[in-house]
Amino acid sequence: MRAPRSVNDAYEALARFVVRFRWPIVVFWILVVIVTSAAFPSLSSEVNDNNSAFLRSSAPSTKAANLATPLLGGGASGKVASITIIAVRQGTLTSADLHAVTREAQLATGVERIESATPVGISADGSAATIRVRAHLSANDITKDKDVIDGLIGTFSKANLPAGLQMHVAGQVATLVANQASSNKAGNKVQGFSFLFIILLLLVVFRSVPAALTTLIPSALALLISMRVIGGLGQSGLQISSITEILLIILLLGAGTDYGLFLVFRVREELRDGKDPHDAVRHSIVRVGESITASAGTVILALLTLLLATFGLYKDLGAPLAVGVAIMLLIGLTLLPALLAILGRKAFWPSKIEPGSQREGAWARVASRLVRHPKTTLICGLVLFLALAAGALGYKSGGFGGDQNAPAGSDAAAGNAALSKHFPQTSSNPANLVLAYSSSVWQDPSRIQTAESSLHSSGRFTQLAGPLDPNGTTLTPAQLAHLYSVLGPPQRLPVSEPAGSHIAPALYNAYRADSLFVSATGSVIQFEASLAAGGQSTTSAMNATPSIRAAVSSAAAASGASNSGVAGEAAAVFDINQTANHDLRVIVPIAIIAIGLLLALVLRSAVAPLYLIVSVAISYLAALGIATIVFIDIGGDGGISFILPFLMFIFLLALGEDYNILVMTRIREEARHMPLRDAVVKAVSRTGTTVTSAGMILGGTFAVFGIVGGGGSGGSQLRAIGFGLAAGILMDTFLVRTLLVPATVILLGRWNWWPSSLSREEEPDRGSAQRLQPAAEAAD
Repeated sequence: MRAPRSVNDAYEALARFVVRFRWPIVVFWILVVIVTSAAFPSLSSEVNDNNSAFLRSSAPSTKAANLATPLLGGGASGKVASITIIAVRQGTLTSADLHAVTREAQLATGVERIESATPVGISADGSAATIRVRAHLSANDITKDKDVIDGLIGTFSKANLPAGLQMHVAGQVATLVANQASSNKAGNKVQGFSFLFIILLLLVVFRSVPAALTTLIPSALALLISMRVIGGLGQSGLQISSITEILLIILLLGAGTDYGLFLVFRVREELRDGKDPHDAVRHSIVRVGESITASAGTVILALLTLLLATFGLYKDLGAPLAVGVAIMLLIGLTLLPALLAILGRKAFWPSKIEPGSQREGAWARVASRLVRHPKTTLICGLVLFLALAAGALGYKSGGFGGDQNAPAGSDAAAGNAALSKHFPQTSSNPANLVLAYSSSVWQDPSRIQTAESSLHSSGRFTQLAGPLDPNGTTLTPAQLAHLYSVLGPPQRLPVSEPAGSHIAPALYNAYRADSLFVSATGSVIQFEASLAAGGQSTTSAMNATPSIRAAVSSAAAASGASNSGVAGEAAAVFDINQTANHDLRVIVPIAIIAIGLLLALVLRSAVAPLYLIVSVAISYLAALGIATIVFIDIGGDGGISFILPFLMFIFLLALGEDYNILVMTRIREEARHMPLRDAVVKAVSRTGTTVTSAGMILGGTFAVFGIVGGGGSGGSQLRAIGFGLAAGILMDTFLVRTLLVPATVILLGRWNWWPSSLSREEEPDRGSAQRLQPAAEAAD
């Protein structure tokens, strides 16, 4: 069965246009690169790794953050947040140091987007003091947050610090900004190493520098253009995480090069069959243009299903990557063939591409053995994949909050270390236990003690910093009530105790530090907690969230609080995990149906899409099983990032079907004029090198992501994602597409093409096939 005439006509028209206007097309795309680079910001400048920003307002952790707005800042809105400045010296702070802290607070208020800067408290050892800065930050654009942090650091040199006094920024915002810079470096490394890996592999495949560069250049230009266009979307409010940035690099370089290989290999084949260069390019576009379009279409379709997600990271992942793939498709169907038409046989120099030099190679021998034993091949493959898939039974979902330790050498790392040392009862990344009361606790602080006792008795916390222990100095409820009656709300107090107050310095400093734990009205309090389950970024802390919430609810009930909640990274990641797992159950069936329908249209068959989708599912479960065995059973990780199963399924479904489309359309093409077994042998022998080369490039780029990206923020989880996807792609390439799928085709025979007319046509015998093939090619 031939493709509909209108489809062939469209690609024939495109082929004639590209060959005729090959030079203007090259100039056009160069101008697009220049214009987009000048008009849009870089993608890396728009990255935001605060995954809690992707949560919906109805999430319990988001509600808790909103409840704590009087203490923590702007909650879910992201408009106001707290930044900590810590001043520290070796030894006890002097009066000159305290005056410098006051000067710094005044200077900080002069930084753009700073609402207030208030000296909060002095550590119990007297060596450190903190300033709480409230800043108007962006929920979407972390570059603006970086400007605030850089502005604050810039004021340190203007505060006339006494010798020996140091100041640093600390806390979650400073850490996120520092990690964003680290993520940018990781993204640059992934991009650089991916380029190097791909170019080396292309040189091995083609044994030709021009062919390698011709295949890679369109993908590189697509990446440059896409990163600027998506950067513009980020500037307009689209949430972009470092995962989006790195996956875009991998997808466009890896999959883009794959699509380039589809065309370049077919052009080389046509040249070896005796066609002149321009005819070879035109014929190749007609033959594989639909396959490339359909392949990119499956990826775009799979990505667009992410728009149905409720988790913002998934939802905002779909549109940027779909835009990138669409740009890559346009370049792949125009710029690449234009370059091939310009270079002709020189594109494969120093190899001599002469008519009649067609070589069948190793895949012809593999295919010949395959057609003799299709049942054995299929059964052995299924047993292997099901055995690997059994490993997935041990899968445990883990977090993906990003690394909350700032990169070594950053100002935030120094600030967090000083905060941990001098304020050990606090944390730069604590769990925030929030309680709200209908009446002020200033008049009845015993309620605070009741809540604290309840929390301690739960056994869920190793440390609690709260209103009665704000800086390491213990306050009794009676002392707290007395201090409030004498001094008023702690938020309004100066660094040094007022003259004539007759308050001991230790009590005064402790009370001032309470501005972090009790709101000015006394209606909201919080405890900063370290969890017995582990640090906030660990899987065990995430899994402990339900029990932590139960403990806080009990404390609220015991102390008469009207509302309560748990904010912080572990609680946010728990909510993200729940939302992400829900999305996995909803989106996967939709993606399967959508791509199945697209496959049915492209292959003109209602049967083939069924086993092709099943082959992806088997490959997916096997890859997830390998990742589980390597990282949980052998590596000892508490869990694998919740994002891995989702990304693995979407990418294996979309990218795996790319290879399916290439192999199946070639089998269908050959089956029109030769017996099916011979068609499978020829199709596998001609596409085997293309599929394996493409799979090695794509799988290799995911492995580069795992190795290089795994050295940055959230390293262990990025390694699991990178290697999990690489394993899935490589198994899909070497086992599924080139062995199991062709074996299934042979076993089903003409039923592969039902209900199209090809399923009803009598299969040509070998003699008639040899007579029909030249005529069929001439008719094409």
